[in-house]
Amino acid sequence: MPSRPFRPLRRAAMAALLPLLAACGGGGEEAKFAPACPQLSLLRDAADITRFAGAPGAPHDASTLMLAARITAVPATCGSGGPGQVRARLQLDALLRRGPATHGDTVAVPYFVAVTENGNVLSEEDHLLTATFRSNVDEIRAHAAPVELLLPVTKTKSAAAYHLYVGFRLTPDELAYNRRTAGLQ
Repeated sequence: MPSRPFRPLRRAAMAALLPLLAACGGGGEEAKFAPACPQLSLLRDAADITRFAGAPGAPHDASTLMLAARITAVPATCGSGGPGQVRARLQLDALLRRGPATHGDTVAVPYFVAVTENGNVLSEEDHLLTATFRSNVDEIRAHAAPVELLLPVTKTKSAAAYHLYVGFRLTPDELAYNRRTAGLQ
């Protein structure tokens, strides 16, 4: 097994990495590192939404199911948002299943992003995850439009001082259904 043909590749790879490694060194004000990110939590009670046709409190069965959805991921990144700010960017991913009571191919599912600091809600924004089912397809993966938040930071307060919460915006009936069926999923 000759290893000599790979040495030029290894040298080329190291040469390409040196400028990146050099950017990490140096210390002081010149060093550029990714800023700290806020904590991100998916609210357990609001990670799923199940919608049924009919009035709130009406019997729920397979024939009245309109939509069942589950948040599967909330990938997030952080970067500089300018002086004194960190830009947090997140995107909600979900698995959606339409039921026999769904009318049309497009659904819009409301969700929220809340920003807290020390347990106090600083802001809460509502967004929509909109998805279109193709003909004869009842289950799809959907990605919401990215949400960007600007968080104020100082030398003594990083973005890690904040906590982001994400979940579907549920009606009282939908929340009660989630809590009743939590152990069955």
